[in-house]
Amino acid sequence: MARYKGPKTRIARKFGEPIYGPDKVFERKKHQPGMHGLNRRRKTTEYGVQLREKQKAKYTYGVLERQFRRYFGMAVRKKGVTGEVLLQILESRLDNIVYRLGIAPTRDAARQLVSHRHILVNNRISNIPSMILKPGDVVSVRERSKSLEIITSSLAHGNHSKYPWLEWDAASMSGKYVMLPERDAIPENIKEQLIVELYSK
Repeated sequence: MARYKGPKTRIARKFGEPIYGPDKVFERKKHQPGMHGLNRRRKTTEYGVQLREKQKAKYTYGVLERQFRRYFGMAVRKKGVTGEVLLQILESRLDNIVYRLGIAPTRDAARQLVSHRHILVNNRISNIPSMILKPGDVVSVRERSKSLEIITSSLAHGNHSKYPWLEWDAASMSGKYVMLPERDAIPENIKEQLIVELYSK
């Protein structure tokens, strides 16, 4: 499966929630996509519920199947509750941190900023969106990129103040990944235990 680049609202409607953020079209059409979406009533098996939760996590974080399986393997090997550790790994991706800091309005935009070498990690250019950061790492905007409209517009909304595991310095346009986020501080509506049960079969 290649990374999904189609209509975001269609995927949000598939899961019944705006997984990509506020969506005016989704608010008008919350039913399933397709011509029979309003009348579709499917019985979902236990496996189907678990698979749906995994797919939701993959779409939310923009991760492919092989990557996701690798992250799950990393979570299993680490100490702690496997599902919570899995979400912490996903939250620690560079593109996600750039998004959480408010440097980019969406994860897709954050991935593009990283790929186009606008972002520094510990004062070094990093163009790998999937890079896993560690607590203590500092993410900043490259000097010549600080005037980019997408960055200044996104920062104006002040999203960086939402998350207790991140610190933001507006003067230097840099943020510090302070600590691994606790599960109750991660806003994504993902039932990670279902994903663990799916992979445990």
